[in-house]
Amino acid sequence: MWIGSPLRGAFRLLCYLSVTLILVPIYLVAMSLRIRPIIRWMPVAYHSFVCVILGIKVRVHGERSDVIPTLFVCNHVSYLDIVVLGGLIPGSFVAKAEVATWPFFSTLAKAQRTIFVERTSGKASHSRDEMMSRLNTGDNLMLFPEGTSSDGQRVLPFRSALFGVAQLRRDEKPIAVQSVAIAYTRLDGIPLGRYWRPLFAWFGDLDLVPHLWQMVCLGETEAVVTFFPPVDIDKLGDRKKLCEYCFKQVSGAVQAANSGRYELLPPKKAAAA
Repeated sequence: MWIGSPLRGAFRLLCYLSVTLILVPIYLVAMSLRIRPIIRWMPVAYHSFVCVILGIKVRVHGERSDVIPTLFVCNHVSYLDIVVLGGLIPGSFVAKAEVATWPFFSTLAKAQRTIFVERTSGKASHSRDEMMSRLNTGDNLMLFPEGTSSDGQRVLPFRSALFGVAQLRRDEKPIAVQSVAIAYTRLDGIPLGRYWRPLFAWFGDLDLVPHLWQMVCLGETEAVVTFFPPVDIDKLGDRKKLCEYCFKQVSGAVQAANSGRYELLPPKKAAAA
C-alpha cells in the first residue's frame, strides 16, 4: 500500500541534490587544502541539514564520547543511518565493499573517507590495517559489526573479528569504544510497529530506488539514537568479550526504543540534535 506525498518527495529530493551539489565541491577543496576543521565538521553540518530536509527528527539519549579517537559501534538498519549518525558524530564510516560500486552514493562515501571492508579473508587484513591506521592518526570511526542491515526489529549478531582494531593503543592507552544504538520509532508522531518499520529499514532483497522514493514521500520520522558510556578492551578482557558487551547494550537499547520504554535508556540529552 502506497502512503505519503509524491510532491513532498520530489521537493525533498530537489533540496537534497541542490545542497549536495553545492557543498560537496567545497568540501573536496577543503580536503585538497587539508583544512582540518572543515574536513572534521562540515560532514556533521551537512548530514544534520539533510536530516531536516528529509523530515528526520533525531532524539538522543546518553552522551557522545569526546575522546579522540573513538571507535563507535552501531547497529545497522538503513542507509538513513549514515545521515542520522553522520549528523551526530565527526568521523568516517566503515562500510561493506559493495557500497563503493553504488552510483552517486559511492562518491559521497569516498568524499567522507569511508573505509570499504572486503569480506574475503585475503583482503580483510588490509581493511583492518587501514582502520587501525585511521584510529592511530586520530580519526573517529563508525563501525557496523552486524556486517549487513537488519529489519529494525532486532539486532543481528556482531562479528567479533571486526573488534580486533580495539587492540590498538595510542600513547600507551587503549582505544575508546562506544556502543551506539539507532531505532526508527515514529512516523508523524505515531509509533511504528512491525508492519510499518520496513518503510525505513532497508534489508534483504529490497530494491534501493523504490524504497528511497517511498521514504522521502513520508511525513516526519523520529530516530532514537542511544550513546552508552565508552569502554575499552582492557576493561572487558578481549575482543570477543568486548563484542558481546557491545551487542547486549545495543540490542537492549533497540528493543527499549522500539517498545517506547525510554526509561530503560541512558538519560536524554538536554537538547535534542
